[in-house]
Amino acid sequence: MIDPQKIWSSSNLPTLPTVAIELLELSKDPDSEVSDFIRLIKSDPAITAKILKASNSTYAGFKNPITSIDRAVPLLGTTVVTSLALSFSLSDSAHAAGPMANSFKHYWKSSVVRASACEVIAREYHHGLESDFFLAGLLSGLGQLAMLKTIPIDYLPVLEKFESSEEPLHKLETEILGVNHIEAGINLMNAWKLPIAFQHCVRHQADPLDVIEQVESGEDLDMVRAVAVAAAVSDYFCTHQKGAALHRLQSLTPVFYKWTDKDLEDRLQQMKDRIDEAAELFSIDTSGFDSLGDIMSQASEQLALLAVRAHVASTQAVVRQQMVEEEVKQLEQKNQELTEQAIRDVLTGVYNRKFFDESLQKEIARATRNATTIGVIFLDIDHFKNLNDTYGHQFGDEVLKHVASKLEKTLRTTDTLGRYGGEEFVALICQPTTKGITKVADRLREAVEGLKILFNDKPVPVTVSVGACIAMPQRNAMKIGEQLVTEADAAMYDSKRNGRNQIHVRSIIDPTQEHLTQLSNQKRFSRWLVRHGHASIEDVSQVLLNCHSPHEKIGVLAQKTGYLTAEQVDAVLEEQKKSNERFGMTAISMGLISEDQVAWLLALQQEDPGQVAQALAEKGCINGEILHSLMSIHKHEVDPTLMAKKPVPGGSAT
Repeated sequence: MIDPQKIWSSSNLPTLPTVAIELLELSKDPDSEVSDFIRLIKSDPAITAKILKASNSTYAGFKNPITSIDRAVPLLGTTVVTSLALSFSLSDSAHAAGPMANSFKHYWKSSVVRASACEVIAREYHHGLESDFFLAGLLSGLGQLAMLKTIPIDYLPVLEKFESSEEPLHKLETEILGVNHIEAGINLMNAWKLPIAFQHCVRHQADPLDVIEQVESGEDLDMVRAVAVAAAVSDYFCTHQKGAALHRLQSLTPVFYKWTDKDLEDRLQQMKDRIDEAAELFSIDTSGFDSLGDIMSQASEQLALLAVRAHVASTQAVVRQQMVEEEVKQLEQKNQELTEQAIRDVLTGVYNRKFFDESLQKEIARATRNATTIGVIFLDIDHFKNLNDTYGHQFGDEVLKHVASKLEKTLRTTDTLGRYGGEEFVALICQPTTKGITKVADRLREAVEGLKILFNDKPVPVTVSVGACIAMPQRNAMKIGEQLVTEADAAMYDSKRNGRNQIHVRSIIDPTQEHLTQLSNQKRFSRWLVRHGHASIEDVSQVLLNCHSPHEKIGVLAQKTGYLTAEQVDAVLEEQKKSNERFGMTAISMGLISEDQVAWLLALQQEDPGQVAQALAEKGCINGEILHSLMSIHKHEVDPTLMAKKPVPGGSAT
């Protein structure tokens, strides 16, 4: 890497002769006269001689000899004369001896190729601006001249590496030196106060098509497009990267000029002819150029090779991506295995106590927010010590695994089973009723009792003692989890003391709240359908798993149903802060709402009748039209505002 200031502050930085600078200034002045250009050119005998030589060359194309600068300038035009003067000045700067001689020659050859290509494009599409386009092309490689002049020792290895590289020169320069000839060219042009349009051309000459197309329309865009094409033409004729250059030309020219491949080949021949005409004028040796056919063959071979390499690279990238994806998959699987190991009991495969405790706290938080119940069931294998002493610890382990597997299969997927320690298991039951948790506890007991566990082909009876506790967490209840576990454990010991292989259930729900919950459950549409024989428990249970209506607060529902006004809701909330009771209980105690109304609101909070009906219809359990009638009947039966009214029949409810 080099400090770019080494270039900008170098005493070897190219400079323009006084005549060239003054000619540029004259060309910017709309009031300048031809005589001013003639007078200025005559002040420099060397430039005068070269312009006269150019006037009489095949490059200018005049039939009759021109013997004086007074006649040459009007015939060539002031723009052409200025362009030629700048060209000759750059030509002088580009001639050097020593180890960099070939690099200077290559730079100057490339510059003239660019200039000639731009001129051919302007002759076809921008008549009258040929000299401006010629000069833009000539100056587009100016940064290379600056780097050759100022940092030759650093720059030569870059040029040598470029000869065997597939990277564009400006990218290779940036990679090795930290600065490239495009940046150098813009800075040098700025120092020379060249037109901003030329700087735009330099900046965008190697940009992708979509970036070039973002340049504002007008003459700048026309010139930028021409220089971008000319830069690729230069690479096509002057570098080893003929395939990449042809590919760029085939990408740019159909968009810029609507050229077909045949059109491109014709224009390249025109450019080659113009380069040959400029060769003698600017002292360029073009003998190293192959014929256009040979160049095209080389480019086509390189393109085919690049396509093969791209295909191989793409295939390798796909393989690497597949390997990465497989590694990620394996890591995710390993992470999942480690996570499972961290939360699972090693022997039985059910959740461990730590995971159960965390799940209990999460469920308590959810039940507190939604005013729903939560249950815990404790199970202890009866006479387990005797089983171990009689049949051995290995058999005891088998009993634990069989019991755990049976319990897990018997529970719902929404419930959580864990090994609490030793021969004790614990289950977390979501949103149970007292009757419901009793049924679950007894179903678990029966499942274990029905196990057929053999020792030496003889059955060994295994039973469990079960204790359960149900709660409805109140606001700010800090120790409800501990209380639930303690009460369920105590209920399990009640079963032990009363003869084992039985269940005992305790409730720590406030009696008033429990009554309200029972009343609410009776009003739920799903329970009503089962109670009246319109749907089975199994069908209702399955559809409820897929019904996830947004949880709305009781106060919001009370306003929607018209039970309370917004002011009354605010009053209940204020009172609730003092009493720390639930919203419904507070509203009842304030006499603003009835117990029956709160029960209906709680039922709506738990499930949306419309969502349940739609799920049942989609499952094919009940005809959709019948469901509409059933919803109407249900609402009139349970909604306190409609209970006194009779529903209007909408169809059979059978």
